[in-house]
Amino acid sequence: MTSLYQILNLILDVVWFILIAHIVMSWLISFQVLNLRQPLVAQLWYGLNKLLEPIYGPIRRMLPDMGGLDLAPLVVLIGIAILRIVLRNNAYLFF
Repeated sequence: MTSLYQILNLILDVVWFILIAHIVMSWLISFQVLNLRQPLVAQLWYGLNKLLEPIYGPIRRMLPDMGGLDLAPLVVLIGIAILRIVLRNNAYLFF
């Protein structure tokens, strides 16, 4: 059961890293540090969007319209942090 606990932690860590990469990349694109006309940047951006849209989509439908501000990544990050806390507090079930 220890391996199940470690696998769940690893999955949460990978999703956390992908979310942070997406958020930082969106900021860099918004401030025109990165350009979507560059093929590598465009591939990374569209790949991350396709990967994260199934997570963001239902959350965006529940959140009110905030204009140009997208709070879905923040909600997902908070959700992952909550899952980590729950997993850590119930770790004794895995050992």
